[in-house]
Amino acid sequence: MLLGRIASLLLPVGLLAAQTPPPAPKGPADIAVSVNEVIVPVTVTDDKGRFVTNLEGKDFEILDEGKKQTINFFSREAKQPVVIGFLLDLSNTSRLHWKTYQEAAKELVWALMPGEKKYSGYLIGYHQEAELMVNTTWESDKITDRVSKLKPSGGSSLYDAIYMSCTKRSLMQGEPIEPRRVLVIIGDGNDNASRKNIDEVLELAQRNQVTIFGVSTVAFGFASEGEKHLTRLAEETGGKVYYPLQGLYKDVSGYLSTPSDEGNYALKVGTGGYAAEIAKGIFNAVASVTGEITTQYILRYIPDSTDTGKTFRKIEVKVPSLQNTAVQIRARKGYFPAAP
Repeated sequence: MLLGRIASLLLPVGLLAAQTPPPAPKGPADIAVSVNEVIVPVTVTDDKGRFVTNLEGKDFEILDEGKKQTINFFSREAKQPVVIGFLLDLSNTSRLHWKTYQEAAKELVWALMPGEKKYSGYLIGYHQEAELMVNTTWESDKITDRVSKLKPSGGSSLYDAIYMSCTKRSLMQGEPIEPRRVLVIIGDGNDNASRKNIDEVLELAQRNQVTIFGVSTVAFGFASEGEKHLTRLAEETGGKVYYPLQGLYKDVSGYLSTPSDEGNYALKVGTGGYAAEIAKGIFNAVASVTGEITTQYILRYIPDSTDTGKTFRKIEVKVPSLQNTAVQIRARKGYFPAAP
């Protein structure tokens, strides 16, 4: 299977040594979180985009509304327990490269759900409406088998899909502390059919301590109005968007001066070279998303403030020892102190 080897390269090697919170209810339920402990997954990369993995808890500072907090839990263990929502764009805009998107979705599922019960996930497909297609499970084949049977049609209800992921699925014991909550959106970020709006679902994701990642389905040479929305969803929650189909020609010398009836493309659609570049792009995106989710530092703290109002509280994460170096620190922008 295309790129299936990535799962074997990323086998689990550790567990979060964390205090287990009270059991969450089982079965479909609205997910409500009253925040008395804030979980902050943090990614630190150098100027070449490589993960910085040798930091200790004492290296970090967390500011909550500008006030330094006491970090009461730190972990840098690889392969931390996580529950992942795979949100797959089934709108008409996915038709052009549908097989490619299917493969990307399946590779992500296999990489992030290698068959152990501490790694669970669920599938929501969204077109004219959002649909919970596979409820929370640790069996990856249940999700990939369903993905293989899907076909795109209709509009796009991305925001309703995010709302559904936060409210209508089976909970795993320990959420959102251990396992953490993550969404991976495989789509172009467009939405033309949702009843919810981006501000509503972004607040809901922040209240439920969800981190959002994106694998953009926008092909090389195209643009999407939804890109800015996908970027906002990711950056505000501490995630990132990857573009596996945007860099197909970056290593091809002189492709703009290569004449062709279908355009200036040195790698022509339908050729082995083009297919190989797409495969490479998907492989890199899958590896990057998997690395992000499974190798983040995990910080937790109990806020000094007891305010339980609706006011959004801003978080800033710092690494003072690296303040004069070219590193990027990525974490959620903040949280709401209580569930709605």
